[in-house]
Amino acid sequence: MAPAPRSGEAADTATRILDVAERLAQTRGFNGFSYADISSELEISKASLHYHFPSKADLGQALIERYATHFAEALATIEERERDPIAKLDAYAGIYADVLQDQRMCLCGMLAADYDTLPKPMGDAVIRFFDENEAWLARVLEQGANADTLHLSRSPREEAQAILSGLEGAMLVARPYGDLSRFQAVANALLASLTSPSPPERGSGSGA
Repeated sequence: MAPAPRSGEAADTATRILDVAERLAQTRGFNGFSYADISSELEISKASLHYHFPSKADLGQALIERYATHFAEALATIEERERDPIAKLDAYAGIYADVLQDQRMCLCGMLAADYDTLPKPMGDAVIRFFDENEAWLARVLEQGANADTLHLSRSPREEAQAILSGLEGAMLVARPYGDLSRFQAVANALLASLTSPSPPERGSGSGA
């Protein structure tokens, strides 16, 4: 792992490196940029980059850890601000919408596309990010099901997987169009499918 920055100036440089690397990873993919790109943009030497992050794998690991921390903080804010499970899910989708509005993709969604070429620790961290998101969604879905405000057609975990996959996929498809409304339409449909009672099975009822 990269050595911890030892001064305020060093910490600032490390943060600037991570900021640029995150944007490049979210727009180009992890394999779409090099240390030379970061060095050129920040006008710092490659030696300085390697001081803070000895290898690109170290940089990638730090990127995921920081992104996951920020995402967890966003989820904690949702929990504090919202009590209604429906509002929580809407706010969750809003996190992705804000990223797409900034013309970026979810960092871990982009890294998942490069999964086969990632170092194992990075790949494991990407899976852990998705697992933690699915677990949070499953808890919210279970709360809604228990309160009878959400209607699930399968287990909370399976619904959580569908939501996460749907939002990540919607970002991917909306991106080349530069059209946030494409993403929002999918997010709205996912939420609507959970708030509408399931239709009765064909042949049931007194008229059968």
